Amino acid sequence: MTKKHLITCSVIVVMVIISALNIFSTTPVMPAAKHIVLVPANLLFSKPAEAEEAAYNFADEALPLDDKKVDFKLKKSIAKHRYKTVQSNVLHAKADKVFPIIEPILRAYGIPEDFKYVPLVESGLRGGTSPKGARGVWQFMPGTARTYGLRVNRRVDERLNLRKSTIAACKYIKELYQEFNSWTLAAAAYNNGSIKLERAINKQNEDNYFRMSLNRETGSYVYKLIAMKEIITNPEKYGYKNFYSYNHLHQLPSFLVAYN
Repeated sequence: MTKKHLITCSVIVVMVIISALNIFSTTPVMPAAKHIVLVPANLLFSKPAEAEEAAYNFADEALPLDDKKVDFKLKKSIAKHRYKTVQSNVLHAKADKVFPIIEPILRAYGIPEDFKYVPLVESGLRGGTSPKGARGVWQFMPGTARTYGLRVNRRVDERLNLRKSTIAACKYIKELYQEFNSWTLAAAAYNNGSIKLERAINKQNEDNYFRMSLNRETGSYVYKLIAMKEIITNPEKYGYKNFYSYNHLHQLPSFLVAYN
């Protein structure tokens, strides 16, 4: 009996030893690891492209949109020129006709292309006569027109000649830039006159248009130019649908431009 018991115990011990050897020699099966994609921090916390603030500027002079007053005035001006407010494509249509004439003249005189929006704000490209006597798409007063080479008399009024009046405007704008050393201030002076703007600069000891306190018309003038630039450049963004323009022809590939 004792002998049988010893044999049984020996067999059990051997089996335990074999089992232990099998356990430690077997490679454990681990659960499949999940595929982890590492995202750079700058992408993880960055805004999507469509949420980025638009880089608004006039003649490459940026607006300080961190200033709440500036941001409000710009948004207000853009809202006034949306399709819901204007209900017309007439400005786009007229711009398509005159921009091809105005743009090369601006380039020839070294004037930033953004000044082509001045006629849109000044006259809506109507070329009529204001209550004060300004006339043509560039809204020249008779005396200023004559100063910059335009004939204005009872029989001839070259303010109504698009090419000649644009050349005169370029001469005037270039002179204003030389005086104020800023395209933004040159635009403001075009609207209000250099003498009045210079007085405001000296009185306020400030030469940044966006920080100055000016009369209502001049104080909103550059904002209107930037708003017009936005509306004409991105018509669909502001509700002007089904509109094909010369302005967008420049954005097409060259092989498509050739067939338009």
